[in-house]
Amino acid sequence: MSALVLSGAGISVEDVAAVARGGRKVEVGPGVIERLDKARKVLDQAAASGQQIYGLNTGLGANLGTTVEDDASAFQRQLLEGRSGAVGEPLPQEAVRATMLARAAMFSVGGSGISPAVLTALVDAINAGVHPVMPSLGSIGAGDLLLMSAIARTLIAEGEADYQGRRMPSAKALMMARLAPVSLAPKDGLSLINASAVSTGAGALALADALSAFEQQQQAGALTMEALGANRTILDPRLHLARPAACQQLAAKELRDLLARDEQPPPTTLQDPLSVRCMPSIHGALIQAIDNARLAVEIELNAAADNPLVLGEDNLVLSTGNFHTASMALAFETLGLAIAQASAATAARFVQLTGSGRNGLPKYLSPIGGASAGFVPLQKTVTAILAAIRHKANPVMLDFLPVSEGVEDHATQTLLAVTKSAGMIGLWRRLIAFELMAAAQAVDLREGLTLAPATGVIHAAVRAHVASLREDRPLGPDAEPLYASLANGGWRA
Repeated sequence: MSALVLSGAGISVEDVAAVARGGRKVEVGPGVIERLDKARKVLDQAAASGQQIYGLNTGLGANLGTTVEDDASAFQRQLLEGRSGAVGEPLPQEAVRATMLARAAMFSVGGSGISPAVLTALVDAINAGVHPVMPSLGSIGAGDLLLMSAIARTLIAEGEADYQGRRMPSAKALMMARLAPVSLAPKDGLSLINASAVSTGAGALALADALSAFEQQQQAGALTMEALGANRTILDPRLHLARPAACQQLAAKELRDLLARDEQPPPTTLQDPLSVRCMPSIHGALIQAIDNARLAVEIELNAAADNPLVLGEDNLVLSTGNFHTASMALAFETLGLAIAQASAATAARFVQLTGSGRNGLPKYLSPIGGASAGFVPLQKTVTAILAAIRHKANPVMLDFLPVSEGVEDHATQTLLAVTKSAGMIGLWRRLIAFELMAAAQAVDLREGLTLAPATGVIHAAVRAHVASLREDRPLGPDAEPLYASLANGGWRA
């Protein structure tokens, strides 16, 4: 795999996932160091002229009016020590790597005034696998300062890091990786922490997961339509052209492609339940929500979101609010609601499949009937999972308090919005696994059914993990290998 080249533009959600999860190497592209050098000179000249520059020669937050008269470089270390207030379980390694890449990508745009050596040190740490131990609690969405301080401290050989599967002092990790600690010039410490890189990196990983889960959801929905003998006219492109709602045409086309065959079977009913009949509308809205969240994340990945911001071409250093990620928080709140809607429809289709015998299917999808429980007990598990999803769908971006003596009186809770949406994706995949299991069982029980080529592959993939139900057995444990396959990239339908 070729290295990812940072150029100040063009970094995608997929790039973040490849570095964070796939170990892709990172390089600093031609022209970036020159861009950073120019911005650094503008910053130094502005400071030398006596301009007040936030976090360089002034205090932070409520200490804005305090002038830093001592060694400005020493102050950078002081501000890192003073803002290492995050607590909780450490973030997973992939989240740390995503954060490090996100901040490096932002630096390469050239607006931070960061010393080029600091960007180089950050990229070297990514490539060497030196991963700061980053506590997970401490961001309110007005930048991720308290969490980001762990990265900055590791680069100066403070704090702790994971290296080669072991947790150790950062100084030891750098030494073992043959990396030197970096020296901080004025503003370097603030530049390292004053960004929403944790939220952005986590958002990129959540979107990578949402994209794969959505593909699996489309496959499960198509197999359910086969199993129920659903009326395929709901996928007629003319219907969706008549009401071109958000991405509805695209969702319908994907389902048509999955169900394509030489001769369509006759439907078993005139109109199916709404969870089946409205699938293109539900899934289309989800596609749009994913697209909007991608746009928000990729703007952050390729933007200069620093405060203060160095405008190299204009020889200016100006204070900003660019670290404030209200649009990304809103995008992930919306994504969470869209996932909850799709999950509710998935649960409803599961109940339709496993209930009293719709469209000629046997009661509870049991081949033996009588007192057999079949699939119906799983309706409780599905309901419990859906309740957990609905709980996480509650908005959080308005939950903040004024802090720092009222200077920081607004926040977005972006990281919390991203984190809860990411947690919903795992639960949603469990519902997809149950829908696939029920749909595959219904297919097995529908005599004379010939599947489309694509849905035949989906059915076979389910059966590679879960055997057909012949008599009552524990179905909860049966669902685990299928869910694991969906979640870890092993699913190949």
